[in-house]
Amino acid sequence: MSEERITLEFPGKQLERVIAEQNSTRDDLRVLTTIVLRLEGTLNGVLDQLHAMVSQHQRFDARLMAISLTPSPVTRRPS
Repeated sequence: MSEERITLEFPGKQLERVIAEQNSTRDDLRVLTTIVLRLEGTLNGVLDQLHAMVSQHQRFDARLMAISLTPSPVTRRPS
């Protein structure tokens, strides 16, 4: 029976590589999460502006409709 020396050097290096990749992935995930949160805030702001524009348009439409339904005074020309 021959004795072979078994070391943990290879699994140790592989584990270090896996840990480094995990740290890199975690950093990427943090960056992407920050980007998503900023986009969500921007989207909420755009949605608020859109609601305000729709409300403004509805008020304008109501005023225009009220003006068009109001009878206009008849103007007479001097004879």
